[in-house]
Formats: sequence, structure tokens, C-alpha cells
Amino acid sequence: MTSDEGVNEDVEPGTEVDGVDEAAAEHEAAFETLLEFLKESRGFDFTGYKRSSIWRRVTRRMQQLEIASFTDYLDVLQVDQDEFTHLFNTVLINVTGFLRDPEAWRELQEEIVPQLLTPKTRGESVRVWSAGCASGEEAYGLAMVFAEALGVEEFRQRVKVYATDVDEEALTTARQATYGDRELQALPDEWRDRYFERHGGRYTFRSDLRRSVIFGRNDLVQDAPIGRLDLLVCRNTLMYLNAETQAQVLRRFHFALNPTGVMFLGKAEMLLSHGRLFLPIDLKRRFFRKAEQVNQADRLAVMAGRGAHLENRRDVQLEDETLLFSPLATIVVTADDVVAKANQRAEAQLGVSAREIGRRFPDLEICHRITGLRSSYEDVRRHRTSMWQHEAEYSRSTTETLVFDIQIVPLETQGDEGVSIALFFTDVTRYRRMTVELQSAHRQVETAYEELQSTVEELETTNEELQSTVEELETTNEELQSTVEELETTNEELQSTNDELQSMNDEMRERSGQLDRANDFLESVLGSLRTAVIVVDTELIVQAWNGRADDLWGVRSEEAVGQHLLNLDIGLATDRVRPLVRDVLAGHQPREDPLRIDAINRRGRSVELAIAVSPLTGRENRPGGAIILMDHLDGTPTAGPPQEDPATS
Repeated sequence: MTSDEGVNEDVEPGTEVDGVDEAAAEHEAAFETLLEFLKESRGFDFTGYKRSSIWRRVTRRMQQLEIASFTDYLDVLQVDQDEFTHLFNTVLINVTGFLRDPEAWRELQEEIVPQLLTPKTRGESVRVWSAGCASGEEAYGLAMVFAEALGVEEFRQRVKVYATDVDEEALTTARQATYGDRELQALPDEWRDRYFERHGGRYTFRSDLRRSVIFGRNDLVQDAPIGRLDLLVCRNTLMYLNAETQAQVLRRFHFALNPTGVMFLGKAEMLLSHGRLFLPIDLKRRFFRKAEQVNQADRLAVMAGRGAHLENRRDVQLEDETLLFSPLATIVVTADDVVAKANQRAEAQLGVSAREIGRRFPDLEICHRITGLRSSYEDVRRHRTSMWQHEAEYSRSTTETLVFDIQIVPLETQGDEGVSIALFFTDVTRYRRMTVELQSAHRQVETAYEELQSTVEELETTNEELQSTVEELETTNEELQSTVEELETTNEELQSTNDELQSMNDEMRERSGQLDRANDFLESVLGSLRTAVIVVDTELIVQAWNGRADDLWGVRSEEAVGQHLLNLDIGLATDRVRPLVRDVLAGHQPREDPLRIDAINRRGRSVELAIAVSPLTGRENRPGGAIILMDHLDGTPTAGPPQEDPATS
């Protein structure tokens, strides 16, 4: 969620102005009921946001609907599912743009990004998180900055920009990556031409670079952060959270950043009270780096997903329920090796139930089933330093084996009476399975794709250091989303091509029918003539041969068509006919009187024929062939060739 800087907040609801009467108290109670309904029905937990902001924006939506009470508005939400969308669009102010605050973005491009890239080896991955990305301009802006620094090809291979927001409608807009002239006017012209493709009056971010920008839903107040970040951009989002929630989110941000990572905030946000977590790089433009020293209690609070601090006294730590609400299976052991606490996840995954409370930890069944767990536990107790045990296998049954990343953390490092220990079990079973499958696939092409081998190694390292399941699920979801979009585009193109081919096929079928009808008509005309008709082209190749010619010479049409006239074996003195045909083809006027020739018909009898030759005139009024007419003479002169009908020429 991103917003304009410097938004003024109204008075907190419930502030005493001329006294708080019973009606006002009931109004506040109805508001709390509304927030609880939003949390339970849609997963939006607004309890960590500044109450005045949420109150004001919900009231604004109610005024648009002319609803006076929160109770009545709750009734509307329960019956009208579309109203949720309108409410969230009002509450979650998605105001963003490309390169907002140009001076800060210039410093990011010219100083911060080069500092982040300098210590990295060639080919090493770069991870960026745009938290509260709204409609995507900030995420694509970050992609362009890194593409400028690394080059397009290296950017595609190394950089992942994770962009998250709680507003699904904004994320849908962001995934389309399409903007108008007004949205792009803040970009340099060369960036717009280099990174966007124009489609009509809109611009779409380049598809080859789009795959490196991964969108997903993430609630900063409730969800786990994306880890191992080089750059975390969260501009003008923290300003809407109350102080306690801000502290919780900032601890998660500290946990998510690499040791050399940088956090980029908005103008309206300051970290003056969180100096132990972040140190300023440029306070004016809101760049901060991760503080190197953070006490162990804060680190445990982040891992457990809670905002409260853990005290440095063993008694308080053992009583603190924060560890037990961890999304990870958690076991707390006292200084004398006795199991003090085990949460529900530990019972579900490891079988450590309330019955094991009070037993010695080394005697538990998991210490015998998980190889190396007891020795790692003893090392932590002896040296009082935390330790990781990666990909430890636990056979829960004969058919099921779970794989855990186990972190063993000392809770008390003072005094000589011993140290209490917390054990966190992260279930990485499915990621282990994914790793095996990826390794198998990449081994088949390792000789042709050396760079993919480094990706496999990076994935193995990632699985060993994996802290958040949400991040990988979001990555997979975005890649599938990209594939679906490509398949939909391909399907539309194929559908369009199929329509064109169908149209062409219909036209060809229509023309074929016309040609068939024309041929039938021509054959009917030629067959009905009582005169033998032969049609030749300019090379004297026979093009038409009617039935009378067949009767006269004994040569069928299929034998004659396509043959040279002078090569046909007929009883005709072709040397006398050839000059007539040549004259007509040369454009001379045909003879007015028929040529009388003696010939031998198909029965071997002598016949006298009257032969007339006419030009076969094309569209340009030039002879395209000749028509030869042959008639028997019975003592009467044969009429000359038929005159051309001007109406049909």
C-alpha cells in the first residue's frame, strides 16, 4: 500500500471531546466489530493500522452510501460481496508513480545500487523487495534501475524483484504491466523506448524483463517477510501503522535484509527510535543500512513472528508465550535439561506433547530419531552460541519422513548455573523434494547449460538457508501466472489464424464452385456445337477439344488436351492449317472464307473439310490463342467463322 506523503490524520476515535457518552462508546464498539469481521471474513487485519486513518476512511465510504452507523454498514458487507472491493479501494490508498521523488531515485541509481553490486561476485543473484507496490510502477522502476546498472542480459539472469501488496485489485493491475502516457511522463524518453513496447495508445513493460518481477499478496502486519534481500523498498506505508506495529514490521525488515542490505523509505517516514536496527546512509532521502549488532532477544522475537521483546532473565523467558505462538515447531528446555514448553506445532510434527513436559530433553524420542540432534544440543549448551542443523531427517512413521532445518538457540548466557535453550524446527520436506527434482532435471542439460548449474547450486544453498515458505510459493505462483498469460496469448493468435484460414477456405470453396460451373457451361456449349472445335494457345498446345472433333478424328479430349496440335496423329494436313493459325496468333485478320482441305477421318474415309481460324482474344485485346472450326462440306460453301458478339467480348 503506497500513499501520498504528508497525509494529515484526524483525531483518534474515542478521543474525549466534550465528554464521551454512551452512544459514542457503542459506536466505537460497532467499529471494532466491523474490523473483526473484516479480519475473519477476508483476512485483512487493520488492528495494527492507525485507528484514526481507518476510522476516517471507513466513514468516508459509509457517507458515499449514505449509511449512518457501523452496524448498518456491517449488514451491507454481509449481503453484498462487491462492497468489500469498494471498501478496500477506499482504505488502501494506492497512490504511486514511476520514480517518485526524483532526487532519491537518482541517488539510488548512482550511489546505492553500485554499492550493493560491488561486493557481489559475477553471476551472484540480487534480490529486491518492493513492499506495498500498489499498481506496480515502483517495482518496474526498480527493475529498470538494475537493468541500467547490469545490462539487460545480466539483469534477466541475476535479479529478482519481489513486489507485494495486500490489495488484490492493485496486484492485478500491476501484473498487466500496461500504462498510458500520463503514467510514463516521469520516465526519461530513452527509458520508455528501451523498456516498454507500444500497443496503440498504451505502453507494456518488456515481456523478457517482466519475468524477473514477481507479484504476490503479502500483509506486512501478519505475513512472514521475504528473506535474504539486498534492497528493501517500503515507501510511505509504515506511516499508516501505529508505533507498536511499526516496531514489529521493522524487526521483520531487519531480519529479511542481508548484512550489507539497504532499506529505502518514503519522505514521511523516520527511524529515529530504531537506531539499534538501522543506521542512516542518507537521512534526507531516507536510505538506511542494517545495523550489525542486534541482541539475541530481538532476533528470537522476529523468528517467532511476534512484536514483544524477550527479557534477558531465564524465568521470564520460560514463561514468555511468544515462543509458543511461533509458526515453527518450538521446544524450550531449562538449564537442567528439562522440557519446559512445547507448542502445538511441535506436538503435531514431532510428537512432543504435554506429556513430555518435565522430562529430560536428551531422553525424548526425537533425540534418538534425528541424527546429530543431541550432540548439537550439547554443543550449544557447552559453547552458549546458536547453531543450525540443516536438512535433518525425522522418520515420523514407516511411510513418512520429514526434513527439518533446526536452529538451536541459547536463551540465557549469564551465570554459571547453566543455559536455557530454545529449539526451532523449520519443516523443509517439500523443498528438499523440490531440490532433488531440480537437481535431476539440471543434470540432464549440465553440459549445454553451465550457467544453469550455478542456478542449481544457488537453489541448494537457498533451501539450506530457507526461512519463509510464503516467498517460494509466491515465486512459483508468479511463474505459473506468466506461463498462463503466454499460453492465452498464443491461443488467441492461433484462434485468429484459424479464423483467417476458415475465411480463405470458404472463399476458395466458392471460387472452386464457380470454376466448376464455368467448366460445365463451357463443355456444354462446345458439346452442343455441330462443328468440330479445337482451341490452342500461342504455343499450339491444345486447350479444348469438343465431341465433334472426337467423332471426326477418333481422338478423345483427354488424349488431345495438353498435346501439341501438330504432334497429334490425325488425318489432317497440318502444314496447311499451321499458316492460318500463325497468322491469327500474329494479330493478322483471319481469312474471311474457310479453307477447303481434303482429310482422312477416323474411319479412314476421305472427307472434305472447311476450316476457319479465329483469334482467342484476351482482356488486353491481344490473341491468347486460336479457335479452329472444322465442318464437313457437302457441295455448299461453309460459312466463315462465327462473328464475336460485342456484348460478350
